[in-house]
Amino acid sequence: MSTLDSRSTPRFLPGVRLHHDQTRSQWVILAPERVIELDEIAHAIVQRCNGERSVETIVAELAAEFDATTEEVGGDVIALIDDLIGKRILRL
Repeated sequence: MSTLDSRSTPRFLPGVRLHHDQTRSQWVILAPERVIELDEIAHAIVQRCNGERSVETIVAELAAEFDATTEEVGGDVIALIDDLIGKRILRL
């Protein structure tokens, strides 16, 4: 099993996808037998989880987008990605 670090490149597991739900008027993750609703920050993170961007790159992009430091953003990014790996939504 891989360990999440700054060089990791998270991506969705097969059968999982990002989707804009018109009924809810929000972004959701569609996974087998479940839907995970995303707030603006969670969406900004997971939309970058394409298997090409590293965690470090995702943190840097979000820090620039939200005018924050990488230290402020990094903990939240890692926590969400780690949680979604545990829920079998993302993989490294």
